[in-house]
This record gives sequence, C-alpha cells and structure tokens, in this order.
Amino acid sequence: MAARGHEVYALGVNKPGEPVAGVRHALYPEPKLPAQDTSQPLAAAMTELHAKVARGEVAARAMQGLKSQGFEPDVVVIHPGWGEALFARDVFPHARLITYAEYYYGGEGGDTAFDPEFSRPTPASAQRIRIKNTHLLHALDACDAALAPTRFQKGRHPAWAQDKIHVIHEGIDTERFKPDANASVQLKSAGLTLRPGDEVVTFVVRQLEPYRGYHIFMRALPLLQKLRPNARVVLVGGDGASYGSAPPAGKTWKDIFLAEVASQLDMSRIHFVGRVPHTALTQLMQVSAAHVYLTYPFVLSWSMLEAMSIGCLIVGSDTAPVREVVEHGRNGLLTDFFDHQALAHCVADALERRDELAPLRAAARQTIVDGYDLRRHCLPAQLALLETPHQVGSQKLGPET
Repeated sequence: MAARGHEVYALGVNKPGEPVAGVRHALYPEPKLPAQDTSQPLAAAMTELHAKVARGEVAARAMQGLKSQGFEPDVVVIHPGWGEALFARDVFPHARLITYAEYYYGGEGGDTAFDPEFSRPTPASAQRIRIKNTHLLHALDACDAALAPTRFQKGRHPAWAQDKIHVIHEGIDTERFKPDANASVQLKSAGLTLRPGDEVVTFVVRQLEPYRGYHIFMRALPLLQKLRPNARVVLVGGDGASYGSAPPAGKTWKDIFLAEVASQLDMSRIHFVGRVPHTALTQLMQVSAAHVYLTYPFVLSWSMLEAMSIGCLIVGSDTAPVREVVEHGRNGLLTDFFDHQALAHCVADALERRDELAPLRAAARQTIVDGYDLRRHCLPAQLALLETPHQVGSQKLGPET
C-alpha cells in the first residue's frame, strides 16, 4: 500500500524487528490487568473479556492520539482477536473498517469438544464460549467488511455476518516455497545429513500439542517404525501450548505423549528439533518424503500450504480445514484424525509408493500456484479490497474471492 502511494500507519504493542519502507509505526502500551480468576470457567472468561476491553481502550487512546495529529484514515484494517477493534469505529467513524475474521468459537463442526480426550460439552463450557465471542461480535457488527483466509474459517461465523466476509488468503510465495532436488538438512546432534530421496517423515507445528494432533502422531510412531524400519521422523515445534488447554503443571504435552510410547520406539530414528528458522524449515520440507499435518477443525496452518507449494506428499487429517485444500488421492492423502493406526499405515504406504504417488506431489504444488499464490492471486485481491471506494453506511461487497 505504501509503495502504491498511500499513507500507511501501523499500530501495535511491539516495535517492529525491522522497518517497512513507507510505513510509520505507532506503539501503545500493554494494559495493566488484574490477576486472572480461574476459579470457575465463566469467571476466567470474564477476566479474559476484561483484558480485551482494557486493550481496546489503550489502542483507542493511541488512535485518538494519531487523530489529534491530523491523521484521518480512509481505511482501518484491524485484527479483533485481542480487543483492539472494540472502539476503532468510535475514534474513526467515517473510515472503512475491515476486520480479520480469523475464527469464531462454538457451534457444530468446530474445535470445541472435538477431541473428547481433552474436552466435553458442558453448560459451563458453553457459557465460557459465549463470553469468548463477545468482542468478536462487536467487531463483526461495526465493520464494513471482513477478511478470512479460508472458506472454513468464514463459515464458522454467524450467518448474518457472512455477507461481509471476503475469503482471501494471506498468500504463499510459490517462488520461495518450491521443490529443490539439491536441498539438504544437517541434524548435527545425530551426525546426519538428510537429502531428497531419503525416507524422511516430517511433522511441523508451532507447538507440540493436541490441537495439532501431536498426541495422535506420537501414538502412530511405534507401528510406523515397525512398518518402515529405515524411516527417520523429524518433528518441528516448541514445548508450549498455543491453542487449547495447557498441560498439567510442571509438564509439557511433548513429554507426556513421548513418555506414553517411548518404550516402543527406536529413538535413534526420531528427531525433535524444536523451533527452527524459516529457511531451515523450508529445506526440511524439501527433503521430506511424507509430510504429516493433523489439526482439529480450527485455523489452517500456513505450514501445510507452504509444504504443498514445496511439493510435499501430504498425509493430512480428514478434518474440514484440511479437506478444503487437500483432496484424497488427487493432491494428498487423508486419514481419520483419531485413528493413529490408520495414520501409520497411510504414511508407510506413502513411503512405499513414493514414485507412484509423485503426481500427488505435483498436484499439491499446482493447487497452491493456482489458488493461493501471493503475487498472482492473494495480494491483488487484498489490494482490491482495501482500495474499494467507501460510502459511509454502506456494507455492500462484491462476490467472494
């Protein structure tokens, strides 16, 4: 937007790691919050809502400061998830307000109570979720348009709001994320160098946790190792929890589910590498023979689309966000999220038939090039949305992108 001649401000809590040409940054302080009340689910939800309101207040104060300096934006793009959108309309009533409709909680077909091992529906959980959506509802009501990266994420939102939501993904740089027959990855602790053609199974998540199927993947490994005695498994991800409940005090989900199956595993062929730089992650996916991606019905990870752009052979969970992109037998393989034995057999079969399944790898990349390419599809659609002329009070949008 700045390169196209627009005046652009970015507002946030953290100073950017590096400047963006033409973009001025304004910061606001983290609000001071009371201690969280976790005595009851509803009390915890109310404390969380309080935090959203407090953040919305300090963000609005910062926006008001920009306004007092003469900055009156035509368009405000805002992520409502932490509360910043709550009072944006009050500060800039004539601006076109676009919010990011990332996820709406609750309802059938979503993450809530999807995995009975960790959550079951209760009256208390329903109350917590209703409160959890409060600030998101305010944002949907106030905005002129909204943006969701996938049809699944759009479909989670209330029916009355869906006409506002454009489906435009952030985009995948397909020139950066592409196959490389000369790629290599060094596992220094194991004294190994992995290359394309090696029997490498990859599993990539932000955190090793149930929302992304870590527990299912670990339970599949004993059988997978028996079926493929030469396979090496590389797991990327931190020890924390980004989504869902935290592990018991003093423990990590990583250690809990590793301990569950450790006695059945040959650990010399399993490599936990933690969180790695993006360049190293790309090279890892370039040497992957089978890339496993599992998720609850939740926000789809960019890493899966990057893996497809690289031409990975995807073995994914048969859940709605994955099915939106992966068609079983055409551009990847799907298995039941909860069936760890089926997962093991599917990965083993994918390794056995690597050459035969090469068309799936090519089709995976083509799927991303055709529908998710940053420069040819997603960025032009984003720019078109941002530069749409605004009529105050109008919420009419064009067709879904």
